[in-house]
Amino acid sequence: MLFAHGFGCDQNMWRHVAPRFEDRFRVVLFDHVGAGGSDVRSYDPARYTSLSAYADDVLEICHELELHDVVFVGHSVSSMIGALAAVEEPGTFDKLVMVSPSPRYIDDDDYVGGFSESDITDLLDSLASNYLGWSSAMAPAIMGNADRPELGQELTESFCRTDPDIARQFASVTFLSDNRADLRRVTTPTLVLQCTNDAIAPIAVGEYVRDNLPDAQLVLLEATGHCPNLSAPEETASAIATFVRG
Repeated sequence: MLFAHGFGCDQNMWRHVAPRFEDRFRVVLFDHVGAGGSDVRSYDPARYTSLSAYADDVLEICHELELHDVVFVGHSVSSMIGALAAVEEPGTFDKLVMVSPSPRYIDDDDYVGGFSESDITDLLDSLASNYLGWSSAMAPAIMGNADRPELGQELTESFCRTDPDIARQFASVTFLSDNRADLRRVTTPTLVLQCTNDAIAPIAVGEYVRDNLPDAQLVLLEATGHCPNLSAPEETASAIATFVRG
């Protein structure tokens, strides 16, 4: 099982979920370049202008570690990164798990992404002008679970550890991406995990992802917010375990 974290996070965000699978799988965790313990010197702004570059990194990890029949578990933007990797090399992956995915964040005609174009422009402008301030304001809103402020604080601290320049570009790539057409090219069986009251990926987005993947099922978690791997790890792990057993 290969676990991939979302924007502003690192592999530590899987610490309550990944160990539950170590008895059945070889569990691999990593940090996207610019996050966690990665070597920021490896970051090339000219290369990381799309999610495809991150998908290439995932495939490089699979090749280097000789991973086969991979169950890829991606949170948030890494859900689409995993989808792109599976499109490129479908034979490498056995199953995909998308936790709080979104193929496009901006509303478009009948598509509900959850944000207007001006919303995303304002978000990126705020991030670019004051990344630490943006992190302190946005992380608790993204996490949700206001009754458990320690979760929002953990996400805030994670955001603040991320290199600001890399975070700005990764945010732009993430929030301006449109991977809707790529969903139909994913042949790997996929589990979509959707939370309630998710400020980043509303339920309509999870339903769209399910309906546009050729082989997918959607599980609505009782968890709230955008990060059930932290806020509801037992429910998240249970849903994944049921899927991989099937």
